[in-house]
Amino acid sequence: MELQSFDQLSTRTLYEILQLRSAVFVVEQDCNYLDPDSVDLSAYHLFKRIDGNIVCYARLYESKKEAHIGRVLTPSEARGKGYGIELMKAAVDNCKVLFPNKDIVISAQEYLLRFYEGFGFVVEGTRYFEDNLPHFKMRIKLT
Repeated sequence: MELQSFDQLSTRTLYEILQLRSAVFVVEQDCNYLDPDSVDLSAYHLFKRIDGNIVCYARLYESKKEAHIGRVLTPSEARGKGYGIELMKAAVDNCKVLFPNKDIVISAQEYLLRFYEGFGFVVEGTRYFEDNLPHFKMRIKLT
C-alpha cells in the first residue's frame, strides 16, 4: 500500500487516480460533479498497485475536528479480490497515525453500510442524498 501527499504524487500517478475516480464515480455511478477538488491538495492519497495498475484508492484528510476517508474505490476489474478490505484497514490505521485523537468520518453509500461497519464505523444521523445517491454519515469515535 502506498501513501503519498499530493506533492509526492507523480504526474502519471495523479492522472491514473483521477482517471479511476472519473471511471467509477462519474461514469459507472452516473454522477455529474467536479471530482478534482481543493481537498486533493491537502489530502494523503492511499493506493495499491498490482502489476503496475492501481487496484484500490482512498484519500485521507482532516478538518478542524475530524479525520476523513473519502473517494474510496476499487475499479470494477479488481473487485471481489479483497483489495477494498485491505484498503480500508490501511486507511483507518493511517488516519489514526496522521490525525491522532480525531474521530474518523466517512460519507458512505447506503449499499456499503455493512462493509464499513466491519471496520468499526457507526451510522450517525439519517440518510441523505449526495450526487443523487443515498448516503449516511458514519463515524469511528476515537475522542
